[in-house]
Amino acid sequence: MRLKIIGSAAGGGFPQWNCNYRLSRAARTGMAGVHSRTQSSIAASVDGAGWVLFNASPDIRQQIAQTPELQPAHDAPLRSTPIRAVVLTNADVDHVAGLLSLRERQPFAIYATTQVLATLEANSIFNVLDPALVPRRTLPPAEELAICDADGHDTGVTVESFPVPGKIALYLEERSQPDANFSSESGDTVGVRITGAGSRSSVFYIPGCARIDATLRTRLADAACLLFDGTVYTDNEMIAAGVGQKTGARMGHLAMSGDTGSIAGLADVRIGRRVFVHINNTNPVLDENSGEHAAVKAAGWEVARDGMEMEF
Repeated sequence: MRLKIIGSAAGGGFPQWNCNYRLSRAARTGMAGVHSRTQSSIAASVDGAGWVLFNASPDIRQQIAQTPELQPAHDAPLRSTPIRAVVLTNADVDHVAGLLSLRERQPFAIYATTQVLATLEANSIFNVLDPALVPRRTLPPAEELAICDADGHDTGVTVESFPVPGKIALYLEERSQPDANFSSESGDTVGVRITGAGSRSSVFYIPGCARIDATLRTRLADAACLLFDGTVYTDNEMIAAGVGQKTGARMGHLAMSGDTGSIAGLADVRIGRRVFVHINNTNPVLDENSGEHAAVKAAGWEVARDGMEMEF
């Protein structure tokens, strides 16, 4: 199974369009060791011909333009795509807005939890994807599911989804109650275990996670690779940077560092390769010359970049 990280940043990308924080400025000026990134998404394939996307970011057009494997083959029909299905891990804007760019009456399948499918159903703009051509299918919790294309042909990619601590999408929060608890552990946010036909290796993709508990630690044991939520390095970094008023925890994301952070929480779990994805524009690890980036590497983690490719 081949896996490509086609987007490694959190919502807004890096640099974010209206962000003038020092890291975004460094990316715009081409500072060495600071690389631009598009919003969170990966793609998997067992044959290199048909691909399954995991999340459809608002940057999907750019991501396809930068990824030849996701473009129509030179001898393909006039309207065609190698994208066979899209698996959604939550209903966040940075994970579903790209679906709107995949209109043009092109068949593919959408897979998501009951909660996420209900969110799509409640917003009529997603009807630009005709259900007769783009079927919406439910991801059952804690059950392996063969991902198929719109016509029901097996892609060779198998997914097991499982709920992780997170929160509902920002646009679903009740604005009149800004201090309310919008956390969720019942399927609004999920992680996925991805396997390919003929492969014994498991890859876990968890771009959003608010807490590591014993159940998750047990699930991840012996994984060949973990692509994990790297939104913030410290819980209060957006506040310290002066660009926001929310902590990572309030946004449903666990910090990398600290006694309760992901590095410490997974330090003694047997995992082959550890990669941080979904990285916010305030996270200092985006600067490869920073002490934080060095600390992450010393702890055995990698910081994802757009275009990274792996094979299992």
